[in-house]
Amino acid sequence: MKRKVAIIDPLGAHGSSQHLYLFGQVMGLINSGVSVSLYTNKETKDPNILGLRFYQFYGSLFSQKTKVVSGLKYILGSISSILHARVKGYSVFHFHLFSTNSLVFFNVVLSKILLGKVTLTIHDVSSFANDKETSFYSIWIYKLADLFLTHNEFSRNEILRLTNVNRDRIKIIPHGNYIPFINVQYNKAASRDQLDIPQNKKVLLFFGMIKKVKGLEILLQALKLVIEKHNDVLVVIAGKVWENDFVLYQKIIDENNLQDYCFLHTKFIPQEDIEHYYCACDLVVLPYKKIYQSGVLMMALSYEKPALASDLPPFKEILKDNENGFLFESENIISLAKKINQILSDKSLLEKVKKNGFEMIKTKYRWDEIGQQTKEAYQTL
Repeated sequence: MKRKVAIIDPLGAHGSSQHLYLFGQVMGLINSGVSVSLYTNKETKDPNILGLRFYQFYGSLFSQKTKVVSGLKYILGSISSILHARVKGYSVFHFHLFSTNSLVFFNVVLSKILLGKVTLTIHDVSSFANDKETSFYSIWIYKLADLFLTHNEFSRNEILRLTNVNRDRIKIIPHGNYIPFINVQYNKAASRDQLDIPQNKKVLLFFGMIKKVKGLEILLQALKLVIEKHNDVLVVIAGKVWENDFVLYQKIIDENNLQDYCFLHTKFIPQEDIEHYYCACDLVVLPYKKIYQSGVLMMALSYEKPALASDLPPFKEILKDNENGFLFESENIISLAKKINQILSDKSLLEKVKKNGFEMIKTKYRWDEIGQQTKEAYQTL
């Protein structure tokens, strides 16, 4: 008898590339013999995956003008989704966690009331942080949940450090690649034309939401040391500022006369434009100060672009310096500048790393393998 799993994800396509992660997970599970229903919102289009049952019970959740109305639509969407799945015989309810709050708590409680088994994929372990705002919900969410999935050993250790969850209930399931969803229609030259990026520049890409923990200021401060050796470099900054102000970064740009070396697209990047940013660049830079897992890294490697990341444990679990990626000492401006200068001065190294990175992401992070691992995790319930 097939295992039946309801993946309930109100965020869907509203969360940047989260819907692609969901679709990859769904494909892997279905190919592993799991029966899957996906419940999400109307922003998320039906991927038409053979065997998937697809529902949009959360409606236009993110188009509401007030938090009260959004909250009510969320609750109604959850009630409709969870009840529908239970009536259809689904006993495993799988949620993706980026934060803990009263709405997530509601979903877990309702699932348990209906005698369901709750699986949580923990994307952001800091959602378990024991602060006043989240501690009540975090405590009860991890007490009630039956199974926790996270992407690497570092994240599992952080969950164990912050909670009293039994280690056996936490399974490491890697973040899959984005290769199934990439259909590159443009080359580097065409994408640069599309974005008005000069063809003769060496382009470094900083992509994604601009948060304090992502260390953009470190890259900008390193840039002034890079241009001393490579005055043809251009840093493309593409992403929306999140709970932050770009004034800090603009000040660094202005004080160091970096205006001609920075290309600012500080806005939400639509899904259909993402391809151009990756195609246009020579190197993706992730100068993060804290991370549990990075979709940007997986996207870069899936587009066959080399990545330079800070030497944080989650990155080191994927990248080996000068082999399938590049690493520098986290929060060290000089280390980052030296590494960029080394990379830009050695085309053969850049090509080797690019090729190895793509081969690694293509073979080691396939969704079919991840689907099988997830199925085996469900079997422990």
